[in-house]
Amino acid sequence: MQEIKQALLAIEDGTVFFGRSVGAEGEAVGELVFNTSMTGYQEILTDPSYAGQIITMTYTHIGNYGCNPEDVESRTVFARGFVMRECCFAPSSWRATMSLPEFFRKYNVVAIDQVDTRKITRILRTKGNKKAIISTTDLNPESLIKKAKNAPDMAGSDYVKEATITQPYEWEIPEKTKYRVVVMDFGVKYNILRLLKEHHCAVTIVPSTTPAEQILAYNPDGVVLSNGPGDPSALTYIYPIVQKIIEKNIPILGICLGHQIIGHALGGKTFKLKFGHRGANQPVMHMETRKVEITSQNHGFAVDPNSLDLNTVEISHVHLNDMTCSGLAHKQLPVFSVQYHPEASPGPHDSRYLFRRFTKLMDEYKNKRKEKTSQLESMTA
Repeated sequence: MQEIKQALLAIEDGTVFFGRSVGAEGEAVGELVFNTSMTGYQEILTDPSYAGQIITMTYTHIGNYGCNPEDVESRTVFARGFVMRECCFAPSSWRATMSLPEFFRKYNVVAIDQVDTRKITRILRTKGNKKAIISTTDLNPESLIKKAKNAPDMAGSDYVKEATITQPYEWEIPEKTKYRVVVMDFGVKYNILRLLKEHHCAVTIVPSTTPAEQILAYNPDGVVLSNGPGDPSALTYIYPIVQKIIEKNIPILGICLGHQIIGHALGGKTFKLKFGHRGANQPVMHMETRKVEITSQNHGFAVDPNSLDLNTVEISHVHLNDMTCSGLAHKQLPVFSVQYHPEASPGPHDSRYLFRRFTKLMDEYKNKRKEKTSQLESMTA
């Protein structure tokens, strides 16, 4: 029987929750957010987009099916801390190789359960996301509230530097390779890479600061701007790189933070949402077809449509809960992006067609290059 150890969650507004420590010992400080997914807690924990954040799960019972090596979305856990109503210590699944508390301890994640997650969610929905701290070592509420208040704000923070890789690498090569794709890693999720492989892409992942000239030297058929954490307006050093790639008429797909970076590269701006969109049940309308997709989302910022030149860029998708921009498409160039996760793992899968759209653009790009090469050869013959 595991020893029961107390933990405290303190929010900067002065609210304190007493609960049970179910993870590593220590303190975790960050922006407190909530996620409405019922499953996928392991994918959520290993999503680099959660760097700098403490996640509250609104579903009451977390950890039922344990954890395993196959369901990770990155090299480690990026979330600062984890909050639950009840954590399961005895999972039931043939795929499980460890329990969720064992997973927390393996990756040194401070986690708390037996707290009122409904009340936490109501606070965040009413007041907006707040800075908070979980501690198993300092159990003084006033001390913790002060630490939470002194934590860095998410607005203006660049967490891509901690999420990105330092050296390029190749993903698993598909049996049949049809496309060469470069992924700019702002905190990429592995399922994006898995689905690119399924669509016959040989994928090279490069660090976020890789110069455009080096990316173009790979002679890619397409470029993917990945998801990632933090405030997109803090990434001013990345916009010029993306602008140079856009100018080359290469197909570009932006996902989540990649979508926001494309917005900035096209002259737009982003703003912070009150409490963001985090969950696997977010309704989005595809404006061209008027079809509604149920999507997986994880972001706290959005592109401001009024900041864009709508003569060259169109709003392709709209979030139906608050009518914010969920997708962009350039009217002349093969550039498009979505605010949500078409690769969603474990799901939903409504938006996987976007990968087919990306490969279609790459087919058109390859055909144009062939035509241009043929014309040059005929001129020099």
